[in-house]
Amino acid sequence: MHAPIAKQVPHVWQRPTGEVSDPWAWLRDRDDPDTVAYLKAENEYADSWFAQHAELTETIFGEIKSRVQETDLSAPVRKDDWWYVTRTVEGSSYPIHCRGRSAATATEQVLLDENVEAAGHDYFSINAFDVDPQHTVLAWSSDTDGSEQYTVHLRDLDTGLDRAETLSGTTWGGTAWSADGTTLFYVTADEQMRPYQVWRHRLGTTQADDVMVLEELDERFYVYIDLSRSGEWIVIEVGSKLSSEVHFIPAHAPDTAPVVVRPRADDLEYGLEHWGDQWIVLTNLDATDFRVMTAPIDRPSEWTELVAHVPGRRITSVEAFADHLVLHEWADAQPRIRILFRDGSERTVRGTDEPHDLELESNPEWRATTVRYVVQSLTQPITVFEEDVRTGDRAALKHTPVPGVDLSLYESRRLWATADDGTRVPVDIVYRTGTEPNGTAPLAVYGYGSYESSMPPWFSVARLSLLDRGAVWALVHPRGGGELGREWYLKGKLEHKRNTFTDTNSCVDHLVAEGWGHPSKLAIRGGSAGGLLVGACVTMRPALYRAAVAEVPFVDVVTTMADPSLPLTVTEWEEWGDPREEPMAGYMLSYSPYDHTIATDYPAVYITAGLNDPRVSYHEPAKWIAKLRALRTNDATLLMRCEMGAGHAGPSGRYEAWRDEARVLTFLLTELA
Repeated sequence: MHAPIAKQVPHVWQRPTGEVSDPWAWLRDRDDPDTVAYLKAENEYADSWFAQHAELTETIFGEIKSRVQETDLSAPVRKDDWWYVTRTVEGSSYPIHCRGRSAATATEQVLLDENVEAAGHDYFSINAFDVDPQHTVLAWSSDTDGSEQYTVHLRDLDTGLDRAETLSGTTWGGTAWSADGTTLFYVTADEQMRPYQVWRHRLGTTQADDVMVLEELDERFYVYIDLSRSGEWIVIEVGSKLSSEVHFIPAHAPDTAPVVVRPRADDLEYGLEHWGDQWIVLTNLDATDFRVMTAPIDRPSEWTELVAHVPGRRITSVEAFADHLVLHEWADAQPRIRILFRDGSERTVRGTDEPHDLELESNPEWRATTVRYVVQSLTQPITVFEEDVRTGDRAALKHTPVPGVDLSLYESRRLWATADDGTRVPVDIVYRTGTEPNGTAPLAVYGYGSYESSMPPWFSVARLSLLDRGAVWALVHPRGGGELGREWYLKGKLEHKRNTFTDTNSCVDHLVAEGWGHPSKLAIRGGSAGGLLVGACVTMRPALYRAAVAEVPFVDVVTTMADPSLPLTVTEWEEWGDPREEPMAGYMLSYSPYDHTIATDYPAVYITAGLNDPRVSYHEPAKWIAKLRALRTNDATLLMRCEMGAGHAGPSGRYEAWRDEARVLTFLLTELA
């Protein structure tokens, strides 16, 4: 097939930096018949390319499938007198949620079979899954088109049937039950998909009778709701990228008006946890990397330090148990868990010697004397541990099986690259044992680097298909993430955003210099804001890369961030800046991939999109591939696949997700050969 060529329609954007011609701006109009026709043409062209490589795709899909124990069971979790578990069945795409009166019988009662609910839908995703305190009603929500607009259903667990009442138009902003299980709180979004209203629903009534509890009109802020671990308080968090404000309602008195902990202030962030006779507050007040405070229940704004601030040790969360606190933090580009006791003593949970992830698992029991957490690395799959908080004795409850794989055949290590300004940047690599740093291996680099999101190493059965074919895989940690504390994030956002991209390219240069990649066999991959990283790195240094995978990429930065009518734009100004005025107009233009796509040779590029994506609108990747096709001066492979019935996360269901990943790996292996 011939590559589709998008029509060009004259259009000019008026910017502080001057007029800009954008002949593909028409693709923003989803109702234009030519828009959908063009997306379908791109899909057909991509399908024709993959059809030529179908044997490799099927081989990789089979490899992924063979490494997964398809019929499996999660580690049962106890809450009160029930044990909850999730299981998967060979041949079924979605999980099945169950419970029983003991760990051994946890699969006896099926609460929700996602396969049943997904029937008839091309896309299906669960958000809320919230059992009331009496364990009699399940509030669950679903999205069937990827738009992230959810409908809440209320299921009687005695009968297994959903009630007639549903709550439409809800978001990912959380749910919370009252203590008596008669009232459910939920969140709705505005036209820009910003969670902004909290509603109270009384069971047995219609949604029209629901009461709005809180409304946030400042478009920079979003709203999230949850129940405290103690079950005593309903906590409402209102936050922007730079500040926050928390309200609470007694769970035993759900009709009570919310009480604010401390009114919002510029650059003040805080979160709230209940700990018996006091509040626990995690805040950046006079603490760049956050500290932990306490406050009396009746005077929540009076904070006293409990855990001091340590520069470079970023405390990311605190969970309160009856007799101890569990802190999750990042230090030296590695996640850690610390346990603090009421007597002031503490201990640290151990991970592994290689770069790894260490995260808290489900711990719903308020009075538990153990803590559950998961450990994984680039060479070891997820293991669920349960550890005695006092003695440190631990047991492995669930080790994810990887059938037919000898994991001792893979190695990982951490390296440090030097950025343009001399900053040391961590990068983790994994490869098959015996791969030598002699400059011959294909190298695939993955990155994100935004929103202070730290990217811990994770295990992937699909990645083994790359490693087994001689490739090296690298995870970069550029500024803009949170791996080395809040300053690491601040030096990679707003007027420092270019550091994210130059750091990444410096990591690639370092890996090549150290022999971990052939200079003409380099690939880069990332999604969403990581897709921006891909686009920026490629347009800054197109000759560096042989191939690039940009998944739902945020590439038309200036145009999108200048339009407050688009979903989430206003809430994002504190992350990227507002290009409607200088100096951010010029600075954001300096790295915007779409604006910097020019007449030059580009690497092979595979781009993905979702027609219903509310986070990165489909037209950004669509416009970018159209511009690449029109301006590039070489004939490297250029593909885009747009999911016509899905959103930001791509296809749903594990088999479709595996096949989608097999296509990505087929593209990389073909182009790096």
